[in-house]
Amino acid sequence: MYKHPLLDRDKMTPREALDVLIEGNHRFVNNLIANKDMQSLVQIIKDKQHPFASFLSCSDSRAPVELLFDQALGDIFSVRLAGNIASDKAIGSLEFSTKYLDSKLVVVLGHSDCGAVKAACDNFRDGHIGEIINMIRPALRHEKTVTENRDSSNVEFIHKICALNVKMQMDEIIHSSDIIQDMLTAKQIGIVGGIYDLNTGEVSFLQDTLMI
Repeated sequence: MYKHPLLDRDKMTPREALDVLIEGNHRFVNNLIANKDMQSLVQIIKDKQHPFASFLSCSDSRAPVELLFDQALGDIFSVRLAGNIASDKAIGSLEFSTKYLDSKLVVVLGHSDCGAVKAACDNFRDGHIGEIINMIRPALRHEKTVTENRDSSNVEFIHKICALNVKMQMDEIIHSSDIIQDMLTAKQIGIVGGIYDLNTGEVSFLQDTLMI
């Protein structure tokens, strides 16, 4: 947001929110991180938050969304779960951020070489990990083009499942939440899916998921 000091968050459109993220990721990729006065921000936002974008992303330590998009305190409402799964609690958090905090854009962000996706492809189960796998399993059933080596040893397969998982978690959010569905219909918010590349630092937004 430091590149948009005059942008009124109350009047921001979902498209503008997405543009801010795209520009922020460009700065991140090119090592042009904007200077941020964090202590001033602490005081500015101590009584109220007004994030312009909400994320459902993976818990992977290599993919913290505020850093990937060069955003500061108060800019991003971040929900992080392994495999970026749209659990009921995750959806409830996104409902809160959009309806009551006036966030303009919901982003479901997966990433390359995702451990949760690989675990699902290998049907790995231990402790509560099976609960995560069960929510990624629909993407495995939906993927029909790969017929051999449907496990974590197949890089192409993992890539396809990662993208499908993002799309299916988006579908789960939209179809399970009347609040988000109504706000999308009214054009009050937008939603989009994306994939973060661990090798390059670049986020690719999936154009066939864009609802703005």
